Amino acid sequence: MSIATAIETERLMLRPYRADDAERVLDVHSRLAVIRWLDNPPSTPMADLDQARAWVDRELRREREDPLQAWRAIEVRDSGLVVGCVLLARLERIVDGFVGEYEIGWHLNPDSVGNGYASEAAAAMVRAAFAAGHRRLVIDMYPDNHPSAGVARRLGARELGEQAEPWYGDTSLMFELVAASVPRERRG
Repeated sequence: MSIATAIETERLMLRPYRADDAERVLDVHSRLAVIRWLDNPPSTPMADLDQARAWVDRELRREREDPLQAWRAIEVRDSGLVVGCVLLARLERIVDGFVGEYEIGWHLNPDSVGNGYASEAAAAMVRAAFAAGHRRLVIDMYPDNHPSAGVARRLGARELGEQAEPWYGDTSLMFELVAASVPRERRG
């Protein structure tokens, strides 16, 4: 199975990135306020449109290689503005208890924070992931990433606490979502 190509919510369209998204990708990934949460230090801001295009190409390639992964642009349906990314990514290291794990993550352009987009997009991606056959998703973040912890809690994720996590070699605040415990989307 694979993750749905396009996922619609009340306000958002989650869709694969396109080449013409490169400017917005650059705008997000050139900001230390965003990228400091995404990977191990040192965080290096994206420098130019060529790097943004390469990022789009890399994420699309990852999904072709493993259809249970997905990087979706979060597009506001009313405006067409890409406000960020929601993703399902295979965790690269194999460690006891975390074999074949996938994580869900999200990040937004700072100009779009505070509108509930991350929670709405993440909830839709969780439903799509479980519909595609995922049974468990991991959410890991730096312990002081309070906004993302809030999103994880709104998703109903079970908090596992701070742990020495196996992928980035640091301490993370860990959460998990299990397919059987996630409520279905409510229809009006």
